[in-house]
Amino acid sequence: MARIVVLVSGGGTNLQAIMDKIDSGAVTNVTIAAVISNKADAYALERARGKGIAAECISPKSFASRDGFHAALLAGVSKYEPDFIVLAGYLVILPECLIQAYPRRILNIHPSLIPSFCGAGYYGLHVHEAVLARGNKVTGATVHFVDEGTDTGPILLQKAVEVKPGDTPEVLQRRVMEEAEWEILPAALDAVANGKVVWKDGLAFVAE
Repeated sequence: MARIVVLVSGGGTNLQAIMDKIDSGAVTNVTIAAVISNKADAYALERARGKGIAAECISPKSFASRDGFHAALLAGVSKYEPDFIVLAGYLVILPECLIQAYPRRILNIHPSLIPSFCGAGYYGLHVHEAVLARGNKVTGATVHFVDEGTDTGPILLQKAVEVKPGDTPEVLQRRVMEEAEWEILPAALDAVANGKVVWKDGLAFVAE
């Protein structure tokens, strides 16, 4: 059984999607060991507690230095002995010490088709605002492994979503979540937990 720690900053809709897929049997061989947020009032923590999952806040604001926060985050994650770490709407840049401790074991969900609309400044509604401003007809979501760059790690899964006339950033955000994020993040978890990820030349693929 693969143990995962989920890092979140907000409401936890992707966390809920993972929990629902585990409950339905669509995701197998996965148990959520803990949910950690940088915000004490993140509703994601309540979602976790409601399922009897360990939930805690490790906030940068609680530490005098960034190094202190980084050390605490690494220790806080590691005490749960995760096989994989999942960033499900986590709006804090991971410290290198954590990335280096879990190479090819950290997954992130990003609300665009990387390499479009990713990197510094592209998060949350900002992504969907940029998609609409550019006039894109298609957007989507990406699950990728995390490396030391911002949204630069190997891509595992992507799913396209149609941009419709009259979309607002909020409407488009919801469609991307429902049609892409809530599908491919659990699917990626199922793949890594069941040994279905194949690596070739530094690229990641899900075995058929």
